[in-house]
Amino acid sequence: MKKKTLILTFSLLILVCLMAVPSFAAPAEGGGELSLWSFFESGTVLSLIGSFLAVTLAGIGSAKGVGIAGQTAAGVVAEDPSLSGKFIALEALPATQGIYGFIAAFLVMIKNGVMGGTAPSVEDGMYYLFACLPIAVVGLISAIHQGKVAAAGMQMVAKQKDQFVKAIIYSAVVETYAILALLISVLLILLR
Repeated sequence: MKKKTLILTFSLLILVCLMAVPSFAAPAEGGGELSLWSFFESGTVLSLIGSFLAVTLAGIGSAKGVGIAGQTAAGVVAEDPSLSGKFIALEALPATQGIYGFIAAFLVMIKNGVMGGTAPSVEDGMYYLFACLPIAVVGLISAIHQGKVAAAGMQMVAKQKDQFVKAIIYSAVVETYAILALLISVLLILLR
């Protein structure tokens, strides 16, 4: 991933967190205000950072993967429009990692009290943050690589139209690792 994308992602994370600070600036028990550090010591904030990472990193990977596959599809379909229907499936495959990140984030928001219930402790918040990392990181990387495999499959099908099933299988093998990462993240979230 390019440094600019990574810097932008983490800058947005910091900006979102800093925008939420005023809501935590209520007087503390000692009469003073909560510090910025105590804001980050909140279990809810830590778990929301995990949710943010799951959605954002897996979403970035999906966007990049779908973009790679889409560019190839556009070029090949310009030469042979009859392949358009087949290529929609290949182009859509890298999008699933973004959905997986959303699933993990949704489960964390249910468990951490954002959508009802009690707020998590700092320990629980840190746990949820780390539980989101498998799908965040694997989703980012696998979606990009799946987009490249899907693009190569499209080029293969452009030359030999009867190779579509193989192109899907090649791309689906990359998906296996995203599914395993989602499974681990979901199990970690639900078992807490």
